[in-house]
Amino acid sequence: MSNGVEMEKERRSLHISPEKFAGDLGLHIVYAPEGDLVFRSTATNRPGLLFAGFDEYFPAHRIQALGNAEMAYLNSLGEKYREMQVDRLFSKRPPCVIVSQSRAVDEKMIAIAEKYNVALFVSGSTTSAVESDAVHYLTTALAESATIHGELLDISGIGVLIIGESGIGKSETALELVHRGHMLVADDLVEVKRIKNKIYGYPSKTTANMLEVRGVGLIDVEAMYGVGGVLNQKRIHLVIEMEKWDDNKSYDRLGNENLTYDILGITFQRIVVPVSAGRNLAVVIEAASRNFRLKSMGKDALDELSLRLMEKNRPSETDY
Repeated sequence: MSNGVEMEKERRSLHISPEKFAGDLGLHIVYAPEGDLVFRSTATNRPGLLFAGFDEYFPAHRIQALGNAEMAYLNSLGEKYREMQVDRLFSKRPPCVIVSQSRAVDEKMIAIAEKYNVALFVSGSTTSAVESDAVHYLTTALAESATIHGELLDISGIGVLIIGESGIGKSETALELVHRGHMLVADDLVEVKRIKNKIYGYPSKTTANMLEVRGVGLIDVEAMYGVGGVLNQKRIHLVIEMEKWDDNKSYDRLGNENLTYDILGITFQRIVVPVSAGRNLAVVIEAASRNFRLKSMGKDALDELSLRLMEKNRPSETDY
């Protein structure tokens, strides 16, 4: 099925100011070059092998993390040799160097960072925490992404993406679902990212927590329904397509159609919900979402019906 997803073909690089990067990760800026930092890898590296003299496979494109072991080793060296080792690290021009556990950074290291124009930060966290936070941050920022026109909601814990042609009533249905106690993630434009073979949806920054309803205008969902009415991200589990009722079309009545929808190479079950006057779409979508959850737990109403029919048609002992 053609899904209208605007997909990026190549993995992005992240261009971000040192101030924002430091603010997002809780780092102290020791030296920040002019312009943006550029990240192309989600991984980090601890340069122990480089300090030992082996630099053949040094990953210069990764964030370099200096922990207790690296700093203790450097401090054990004579001043001239220590300066040479620090110079060797910064001459590789990594995206940045982060010193963990609030270890002191001397003037020589700062001067070398300035020499090679490499950002230098200090963190109060442990080295493992610094690396974990950086990997999570960059994995999200550099993930393959796309934009989909639709609504994304958390319905009873299930991430439901509602799609359909413009004007069919997606936003009105989303409003009714929020009114019934479910949570809005995104209205109209859903930004999706593929992270570890899972698809996560996010709202557009300009319209986060907002819902546009024709004839009413913009509604601030958070202000109207409280913080329990919105989410800033949700993993997508199910796609529901709203479609105008067509009398000439035969719709699935037993839920045995295997319809799918592709997002960034991940396939989802797609349920088509026909729209006609008098149908309460919010209730239908709510029921479809809960039924999907039951199926994922191994309970399928269609299987139950088949068992009942088999039991009904089974010959009794009096038939022999």
